[in-house]
Amino acid sequence: MRVHLCAVGRLRGGPERDLIDDYVTRFNRTGRALGLGPFALSEVEDRKGGGMEAEAALLARAVPSGALTVVMDERGRSLTSPEFADQLAKWRDAGRQDVAFCIGGADGLAPSLRDSADFALSFGAMVWPHMLVRVMLAEQLYRAASILAGSPYHRE
Repeated sequence: MRVHLCAVGRLRGGPERDLIDDYVTRFNRTGRALGLGPFALSEVEDRKGGGMEAEAALLARAVPSGALTVVMDERGRSLTSPEFADQLAKWRDAGRQDVAFCIGGADGLAPSLRDSADFALSFGAMVWPHMLVRVMLAEQLYRAASILAGSPYHRE
């Protein structure tokens, strides 16, 4: 199952980029034997200033056809790391070829995109910077692959 991150904004070099690159490398290496990955990143920018709706349209176009769409939103479901791993495995085992995680810009996601998503995932009730959510998601994807592989990375 290919994993796509569709996000508003371009992440330049720096500590966030280094962390994401590290976790994505680990995820791709660990996930391959489990039928997870590879990881693909699609970054979009609304250069015309159309706001959340314009960003939502760009994100929707970045999602591969037929992909299960997951929006990252504070109103979504909060899962433990093992529950997240189980959810990924369920989607994979159900034959999903692609899952796309969507992260909005500074103003969040348009209601139209949230409402059309297959799943909404939350990293808690707090609002997180959208660039930091990328890092957190990359780490949780690696953690999920590690859990499914029986690796000691995740300790309960």
